[in-house]
Order: sequence, then structure tokens, then C-alpha cells
Amino acid sequence: MRLGKEYLAKMKGSTKSPPGVGFKEIFWSWLGSLIGIGCLAYLSSLYFAPRDLPLLFGPLGASAVLVFGASKSPLAQPRNLIGGHIIAGLIGVAAYQLFGRVNWLAAALAVSFAIAVMLATKTLHPPAGATALIAVVGGEEIHSLGFLYPFLPAGAGAFILLIVALLFNNLAHHRKYPDYWF
Repeated sequence: MRLGKEYLAKMKGSTKSPPGVGFKEIFWSWLGSLIGIGCLAYLSSLYFAPRDLPLLFGPLGASAVLVFGASKSPLAQPRNLIGGHIIAGLIGVAAYQLFGRVNWLAAALAVSFAIAVMLATKTLHPPAGATALIAVVGGEEIHSLGFLYPFLPAGAGAFILLIVALLFNNLAHHRKYPDYWF
């Protein structure tokens, strides 16, 4: 029974909640994400959607949270942002092409292998887990892209967010991005 109590005790947590964020930081994170996602949406509607190519997809919203709201996090650095999305996209497409007839298996393999490879390559970026999953469950528009998907929308969208994050996050004297590249 002791093992059960120790196991359950782990679920209580062991540290206090992090401190709150001030208004200035909230404003800069809000404005950065507004500009970043706005640029992606504008470019998508102007250049990509008319050619039946996606640019704006869900995981980039989560990436915006990291690069504008938690830009000091190792998970938000350029290597992780770009590398994570491209690696996860490649793995997701491969999983779909190899195991797509068994959708649940392809989905599970895509995400779990993406996590493992991102950890091994020091490119862990949590939104990229969704990039891998979307390669499997994303529907015909995504499936028709094949191995272009890791580069468009995943890589190109991440790259555009990176450019906006570089330009925007360094405007304010209290912000600096990135902490490192490689």
C-alpha cells in the first residue's frame, strides 16, 4: 500500500506556482502574437489560399504562444521552432504513408516518434506534436501535400513566425530573442 501512497503523493506537485506576469509583458506578448499570426493569415489569404496551399494551421498558434509569451523558454528558440515543426512534419507524413490505413496507429506513432526524435536532436517544440498528428488526421488537403507538408505549411509558417519574433521581440528594451540559435 505504501507504493500506492508514494505514487499518489507525486500528483500533489512539489513547488509553488510561478509568479504572475505584469501588464507590460502581457501587452507585448499580445501585440507580438497579433502581428505574428496576422502576418501569417494575411500572407496565407493573399498568396497561399488562392493556390490551394495552406500556410496557417493550428500548431502555429501554439508556437506563437511560445515565441511571444514565453520567448525565454528553450522550447521557443529558433532551433526548436523550425526544427521541431519540420522534423515532426516529416515523421507525421511518413507515419501516414506507412500506416495510414490504421489511422489510430499512424497517429500514435507519428506523435511518439516525433517526440523521441525532437528530444534526440534537441529540437523539442510542443506545438510540433500537433504538426505530426495533423499529418495523419488532417484530411485530403494535408495528405495531398505529401512530403511538402513539413516545409509548407509547417516550416514556412514557423519561419515567418521566427522573422516576426526576431523583429518584434527585440523592439522593447526588456525583451531579447533568441537566447541562442543552435
